[in-house]
Amino acid sequence: MAGFVTHLESAIDGTHLEAEQIQTLHEGRPLWVRYDLEAVGAALTKENVARRTNSMWRYRELLPAPWGEEVTLGEGMSPLLACPRLGAQFGLENLWIKDESQLPTGSFKSRGLSMALSMARHFGIQRVAIPTAGNAGGATAAYAARAGIEAFVFMPEDTPVINQYEARSLGAHVYLVNGLINDCARIVREGKSAMDWFDLSTLKEPYRIEGKKTMGLELAEQFQWELPDVILYPTGGGTGLIGMWKAFHELLALGWLRSDKMPRMVSVQSAGCEPIARAYRNEERFADPHENAHTCASGLRVPVAVGDFMILDAVRQSGGIAISVDDGQIPAWTNQASAAEGISVCPETGACLGALKSLRKKGWIQPNERVVVFNTGALQKYLEVMQLPTTKLPFIDLNQEIDFDFIEQVSVSES
Repeated sequence: MAGFVTHLESAIDGTHLEAEQIQTLHEGRPLWVRYDLEAVGAALTKENVARRTNSMWRYRELLPAPWGEEVTLGEGMSPLLACPRLGAQFGLENLWIKDESQLPTGSFKSRGLSMALSMARHFGIQRVAIPTAGNAGGATAAYAARAGIEAFVFMPEDTPVINQYEARSLGAHVYLVNGLINDCARIVREGKSAMDWFDLSTLKEPYRIEGKKTMGLELAEQFQWELPDVILYPTGGGTGLIGMWKAFHELLALGWLRSDKMPRMVSVQSAGCEPIARAYRNEERFADPHENAHTCASGLRVPVAVGDFMILDAVRQSGGIAISVDDGQIPAWTNQASAAEGISVCPETGACLGALKSLRKKGWIQPNERVVVFNTGALQKYLEVMQLPTTKLPFIDLNQEIDFDFIEQVSVSES
C-alpha cells in the first residue's frame, strides 16, 4: 500500500477498516480510502507535482497503489480545452471542456480501472468480473490484460457494439444479458462463490474512486489551484463526481485550495433514467431504483447506484444541483458541441449541455462564471447514437466536370 494510506472508512457510518486486506463494502455501502494528509503535506508541494510527468500518477502521495506497482497504459493528463464558440451559444464567457476521451481506452474509465487493477494485482487477485454499460468493460479488459488477470465482462445486449468488440478483442470473456446493468451486477454478485472472481462493480471496491478523483486533482492544477464556479458531470454510478469532491477536500486539507472558492457540482442524468435527480427533487438522501430505465446515453443507464447518498451529499454540500434532461435531445446537443469545437463529445456529455442550457435559462449559472463540462468518452464509441445525415451524402462523379457551384450550394444549405 502507498506510504500515506492510513485506513479505509465506511462512507455510511465512519467505521474504520484495515487497508492492507481485501475489502469491498461495509453494511452494503462503499468505503473511502483515507490518508495521513499531514504527512502528505510535509512530503509534497505544488512545485514537486509540477516537475513530474504529465500523468495521473503524478499525484502518487494521494493514491493507494504502491509506487512501482502501477498497472498503466500511459494515462496522461487529459486536456482542459477553452470553448469560446460553444460558450457563446449558451451565453457564457468562460466555458471549458475537460476531455477524457483522449485517455488510453477512450474514456474516463481508464483512470478508475487502472487503479482498481493495480490494487487487484497488489492483493494477488487472479480473476475479476464487472457489470458494465459499455466503457468500463473495455477498460477492465485492457487493464486486466495489462495486469495478467482474467476478466469477465457482463453487459446489456444493447450496449454499443464497439464496446462489445473492444472488450472481447482485449481478451475478456464477454457476455450479453437481456437486462440492464443492475441485472448484470446480480450475475456478478451471485457468481462470486461459484466462479471465485472479485467484483469490480462501481464503488463495490474502494479503489476505482481513487483513480477517478485524479480528474479533480488535474482540474485544480490546470487552473493554477483555483477551481471553477460550476462543474457539470454526467452521472451513472457517480464515481467521478464523488471522487472529485473527495479530491477537492484533500487539497483543502493540504492548504492548496481556498475554502470560499469551491465549485457547485451538477449531477446530470437523462429523464429516462434519473434516480439521483429524482431523489434530489424529493429532498431524499437515498435514491429509489428507476423502473424501466432507458436512455441513448448508455453510461447514464444506471437505475440503481450503490453510492447514491455519496453523490447527493456531494451535490448538496457544494450548493449544486441534480438535474435530468430530455433524452430525445441528447444527440442534437452532442452534435452541437462536437461541431462547434471539434471535440469528440459523447452522448453523456451531450446531456450535460442540455442541463447547461436549462440552468443558463433559469439564471442558475451566470454569464461570467467559469464553467467546466466533463467529456467522459469519445463519440466514435457510440455509432448507434451519432446523428447521420437523413439523406445520402452529396456525391461527386469524377467522370464529369467538377461543379464547384454545387459544392458551395450544399455547404450553405448545411450551415
